[in-house]
Amino acid sequence: MRIWICVISLLCIWEVQAAPKIAVTDLAYETRVQQYVQSTTARNRFQSGPYNANGSASYQTYENRNSYIQQNELRNFSGDIKGKILKSGLFRLVQATPYKASDKTDVYDVIKRIKAGHFKGADYVLFGTVSDIDFTRDLNALANTRSYSAILGLTLVADFSLINTRTLEVTSAFTAMGKGEDIKLTNRHDLRVSLNRPQVIRDVAATLGEDVVRQLQEQLTGIAPQPPKSAPAPLNRLPEDEAAVILR
Repeated sequence: MRIWICVISLLCIWEVQAAPKIAVTDLAYETRVQQYVQSTTARNRFQSGPYNANGSASYQTYENRNSYIQQNELRNFSGDIKGKILKSGLFRLVQATPYKASDKTDVYDVIKRIKAGHFKGADYVLFGTVSDIDFTRDLNALANTRSYSAILGLTLVADFSLINTRTLEVTSAFTAMGKGEDIKLTNRHDLRVSLNRPQVIRDVAATLGEDVVRQLQEQLTGIAPQPPKSAPAPLNRLPEDEAAVILR
């Protein structure tokens, strides 16, 4: 019995060690979506509320508060991707050297960053670039009622490349998408209804990570991940039907 336990333990250790190491970069973003990405300094301009200095309401200012993504939220997206990859068991995770604005290496030049040693110990680097950000904010009247539905939605699309750090070969390339939405009902036409923006961001991060892992698994293993099994149908424990008997 002890021998079998040792064998199983060794197999488990071998499987863990056999998994290749991966470094996941923070998401970069293309020029065409730059206006949707705000730094902390830019975000602070919208913290004073939906009013101008003269006290008049500014819908444009309020709208902007829900139409941007912070740079640190892009890092949170990368964190969700890392978590989903670890959960899948496809790779072991290696922490990459954080990119700094003072670095002379271009953030988009992944090959140069690999050669510069920014991803030491990694067999692969997963590099992602945000190519599309679509915020939606709608207020729709519900038919035959005095109520309105306020909707805040976000769709984020990113292009990913999985690069072998030894051969510099692109092993996998795909486009992944994350979605999130919050809907609230209001009894009047109130443009300043409070919508749960943090929850929308969390949903986008979670669905983006799931899509990344699904496509990695399909391209690297050739096997699509199976959907979770539904609960088995309850067993029919009733007695079998018997032939009719004529009573005389």
